[in-house]
Amino acid sequence: MTLVRLAAGFFGGLIMSLSSTHAETYQVLKFDDLDGWDRDDHELALEVFQNTCLDMQDPEWSSLCGFATSQPNAKSFFELFFRPVLIGGENKALFTGYYEPELRGSRQRGGRYQYPLYRKPSEIADGSLWYSRAEIEEQNLLEGRGLAIVYIDDPVDVFFLQVQGSGRVRLDTGEAIRVGYGGKNGHNYRSIGQELVRRGVYQSHQVSAQVIKNWVRRNPVEGRTLLQHNPSYVFFREVSKVPSDKGPLGAMNRSITTMRSIAVDPRFTPLGAPVWIEKGGKDPLNQLMIAQDTGSAIKGAQRADIFYGTGSEAGRIAGRIKDPGRMVVFMPIQLAYALAPGG
Repeated sequence: MTLVRLAAGFFGGLIMSLSSTHAETYQVLKFDDLDGWDRDDHELALEVFQNTCLDMQDPEWSSLCGFATSQPNAKSFFELFFRPVLIGGENKALFTGYYEPELRGSRQRGGRYQYPLYRKPSEIADGSLWYSRAEIEEQNLLEGRGLAIVYIDDPVDVFFLQVQGSGRVRLDTGEAIRVGYGGKNGHNYRSIGQELVRRGVYQSHQVSAQVIKNWVRRNPVEGRTLLQHNPSYVFFREVSKVPSDKGPLGAMNRSITTMRSIAVDPRFTPLGAPVWIEKGGKDPLNQLMIAQDTGSAIKGAQRADIFYGTGSEAGRIAGRIKDPGRMVVFMPIQLAYALAPGG
């Protein structure tokens, strides 16, 4: 109990938020328990960790980050200063994929470019509840307010960009801009795929992002109503200062990395933490990722969204991912044993 008290004081609210607020189990594992650990590219994982660790405020994480930037042996760094912690291990993990879409758009409304990406209205406070998607669209609540960043040629692409949270827009002038998450209307996300299954249109194993897109485009009237089943509405901001050779900005306001960044539920997994994933399915994946993003549909201790990159091919791959497995969070040693004192 002394260790727990000391660690609780040192890590402040983090211990409370992880161990008291949520009825989850915590088990400290050995690195030998991680399937494929010795075969991973630890240097690449360390490089991605360095991209965001400087933004982690807790002093224990900050001190580890300082050492990480001194170019240590990557595998030894993780093994010496972290312990793998399995959170909620009685539940199988669910892994999905996401990507950065590339849309077609224009700065000016006209022709096929009719569907705006909006900035967040000033009256919406963070965390507050505003109008639903259906109310926003049916009442034209955002029209004529000077909030449009760019106009897109496909309303279905606009919807899925809101689900993804960020994307690249290829303008009719030949230029390209990036947009990132700029806030939301406060409503919880509802799955469109699950709604199609509930209606008997598809069985669960048939549903993917591409299947949903195709169905909505074939059924524009019913499709609009289907999309409004999800009351969550996401706003954007322009982030074109991000270099074209870097990934889009994640929740830590830093570029994320293809096949090394994941979106997590920050109630359970600290943003910036290394996370070992063991994904099953058709294309198994065992490697160290970094928790650098969040998502409205990413809820729970054993839940992660893998970033597959930019463009349509990345989108096709990401849309097929819905696989079981487990995820193990790397915690600084004191924090790991404070969460699981008997581990």
